[in-house]
Amino acid sequence: MPQAPVHLSVSSPESGSKISRHIFGQFAEHLGRCIYEGIWVGEDSPIPNVRGIRRDVVQALRAIKVPNLRWPGGCFADAYHWRDGIGPRDQRPRMHNDTWNIPESNAFGTHEFLDLCEQVGCEPVICGNVGSGTVQEMRDWVEYLNAPLGRPLSDLRAANGRPEPARVRFWGVGNESYGCGGNMKAEYYASEFRRYSTYLGSYEKTALFRIACGLDDEWNETMLRECASPRFHPDIMSGLTLHYYMNGGVPPEFYATKFDHDGWKLVMGHGWHMDRKVRELSALMDRYDPKKRIALIVDEWGAWYTAEPGSRPNELYQQQTVRDAVLAALTLNVFINHAERVRMANIAQMVNVLQAMILTFGNDMVLTPTWHVFKLYAPHQDAMRLEIKSDAPDCSYQEYPYPSVSAAASMADDQSVSISLTNTDPAEPVAIMLDLAGLHPLVRPIGEIITAPVLTACNTPEAPNEVSSRAWSDFTWSGQTLKAELPPAAVATLTFAKSS
Repeated sequence: MPQAPVHLSVSSPESGSKISRHIFGQFAEHLGRCIYEGIWVGEDSPIPNVRGIRRDVVQALRAIKVPNLRWPGGCFADAYHWRDGIGPRDQRPRMHNDTWNIPESNAFGTHEFLDLCEQVGCEPVICGNVGSGTVQEMRDWVEYLNAPLGRPLSDLRAANGRPEPARVRFWGVGNESYGCGGNMKAEYYASEFRRYSTYLGSYEKTALFRIACGLDDEWNETMLRECASPRFHPDIMSGLTLHYYMNGGVPPEFYATKFDHDGWKLVMGHGWHMDRKVRELSALMDRYDPKKRIALIVDEWGAWYTAEPGSRPNELYQQQTVRDAVLAALTLNVFINHAERVRMANIAQMVNVLQAMILTFGNDMVLTPTWHVFKLYAPHQDAMRLEIKSDAPDCSYQEYPYPSVSAAASMADDQSVSISLTNTDPAEPVAIMLDLAGLHPLVRPIGEIITAPVLTACNTPEAPNEVSSRAWSDFTWSGQTLKAELPPAAVATLTFAKSS
């Protein structure tokens, strides 16, 4: 018997929140082949590059409108000393990256990172060294990057080829300070965070956005009590982080491209657990920050599988399937549907590591299913969130619930409306009835969809488009109602222009 259609209705944006473009941010750490090979190949490489940065990677990132990039870690951030990565490259010290047990040439440093961000068209997010660094070291980094000429460090910046201030506003004060960033206790880190924040100065019109490490309820409550209280300067803490990977409770060997329907459902359930994590932290933040001044920042998220066979130790290299496209869509829907509090996020990681946008194979580059999801979701950037009511039933894997159909909707400045739909069932299509009667008149939408020939298909240099977006028009539109059958394991976006 055919299942009843899922009804979704979209309301006006009168009480909606703006969907910050920064929730579509990226993360690049000195880990595996992310920086070296994935981004930096050097100016003498036969791979086409601009000042040593891969041209094809930059073009792919520009195509999905990457808004920000977090660097240099991750755990590596608390072992990184920024002065090692400035000045002539042939004079920079070589070191060993003890965090990930790989050599580090320091060829890619502060100026190369800024060049990458400018080529991509995104804002830099710098994670500073609290674990093995000092207040003075991070304070000096801020001055080096942001101060006008006439100071010793800004003059050094000019001598290294950049006279104008970089005006970097996003600064993470350490990374996972409860663990790899120093194994600190909450009270100690809260005190250190206040001290660091006090000395990280703003120059000219660059007001710093200071980001604190978050963890669990006990840790987060300490941070909010000690750093968000009105008795402190209101700019001490601008954001509090949440890290969540889809790897909790998975079997010891859990591969990206080897799974059955139970393995599919496990990822859906553990992935949607992000919604619970965001709700719980948002509720705690509301107690200390009812005006929502402080942003919830999910600056590490994504799927974390067993590394691909044959990859190097600690490389964290994994392939992707349509399962990862659906996971990415589910997660972005969580962020969009909590846009009043979630205002930045960074998927881990951008190239060749974990749930990457891009995989490189020497001269070749492959766009992953996740890249295609970010492409479909680009219309939501800085748009107003629209509320969606849905009667889609919930599914579950063990004790982890997740929606059978997940959706997000927004209205852009030009009054166009974009609606993203995800079918989390790996085997069955779902009938959709989408009601837009509560909005202004719209024309027939343009649709794009991501599906796969088989669930475990992946993109390779030999077959780069096995899991990719394509035009989708298999629906009917009455002027107020759209009817469609969404294929199994699919992500789609419909964009409606305002009727003239």
